[in-house]
Amino acid sequence: MKSTTQRYQDKCRRPKGFTLLEILVVLVILGLLASLVGPQVFKQLSSSKSKTASLQIEELSSALDLYRLEVGGYPTSEQGLDALINKPANIDKWNGPYLKKSIIRDDPWGNAYIYVFPGEHGEFDLYSLGADKQEGGEGENKDVKSWE
Repeated sequence: MKSTTQRYQDKCRRPKGFTLLEILVVLVILGLLASLVGPQVFKQLSSSKSKTASLQIEELSSALDLYRLEVGGYPTSEQGLDALINKPANIDKWNGPYLKKSIIRDDPWGNAYIYVFPGEHGEFDLYSLGADKQEGGEGENKDVKSWE
């Protein structure tokens, strides 16, 4: 017959762990949290891409204005935004590059910004078509434009 001390020591040696029920309860709680928090996180992510595109358009617009001040006019549509980092042919007063990092970034959805000179809505039009790569749209698919 085992003594009280031996029975106590046997209890202490048993492996400790979680029961299946405890693990299932934790999984249900995590699932509920994910279903409540997940949509809010994705909503913020999509609006942050639009805000990033808007900031990049402002940066490019400022660089285009500086280019115009030094060269005497905006780059043509054919020269495009590349004229901000590489000297176009037949331009003597070019004093660039006009962007800090000397690169033209794509929009947050991985597409090139569209630059048109002369513009229909201002001296130049600079815009991104959004996530759907088509004109118009709402939410993440909405166009981000320099004239709005």
